[in-house]
Amino acid sequence: MNSHLFPHIGKVIASTGSRHFPRMLHDLIQTQLAVDATHIRQMRVEPVGRATHSSQAESGKDSSLLAETVFCEHIAARPSEPTAAQPAASADASQLHLTRRKDGYRYVISVYRNDQSQRFSAQEKSLLQDISPLLLPMVEKHIHALQPAQVDDEDNLHDSDRSQAGLESLRQRFGERLQQLDLSLSNRETEVCIGLLAGHTAPELAEQLQLKVNTVESYLKRAAIKLGISGRHSLMRWMYSPEDATHTNTAA
Repeated sequence: MNSHLFPHIGKVIASTGSRHFPRMLHDLIQTQLAVDATHIRQMRVEPVGRATHSSQAESGKDSSLLAETVFCEHIAARPSEPTAAQPAASADASQLHLTRRKDGYRYVISVYRNDQSQRFSAQEKSLLQDISPLLLPMVEKHIHALQPAQVDDEDNLHDSDRSQAGLESLRQRFGERLQQLDLSLSNRETEVCIGLLAGHTAPELAEQLQLKVNTVESYLKRAAIKLGISGRHSLMRWMYSPEDATHTNTAA
């Protein structure tokens, strides 16, 4: 994974459950390939014996429960824009679709180019597939974060509350990774790691935690030793490595 993705990944994670999430996800995808629109949705599906491949076309029978679309600033919504009811199946190479099936639901990320003549190349398809194990779980967590708000009263939640919910989701995921690998960090080491994963810089964390920058860096070094990693970039890989991988297998 390219290191230039990490700040974008942190912003997406921190925006989980907020109205900013689709835009942050769209911007992250654009670091890999040019797209004019990004569409995410959740669908309820009937149980089947075998899960579909992430690039396989969707069934028109899927029932969409939630859908969000973000367009590039220079693209206006058109009658042909992607909708929740639109099947992903298409021979048009100006569209790409990723899917993840879990617990009776299917999570879909679709990217579109406005000009159908601008077909996605095989290399671009491969680039999107490479980051699909990162993107699709993000969408799933975002949709799950939205659901309690919809039951209560989504309009009563401010963006700051949503941002906090995103950080709490990140904190929970980080705690799960530590527990999975039977590791423990101090409170300060944990806060520094979570802050870096959320896209903050060391100076920003120093200001938030009322510490010196070199103190923040010291906490990161201590955490890195305990996690068996080399620094911020490998922290991101450690966080989102396969669940059966150990911290000793994380490359520097």
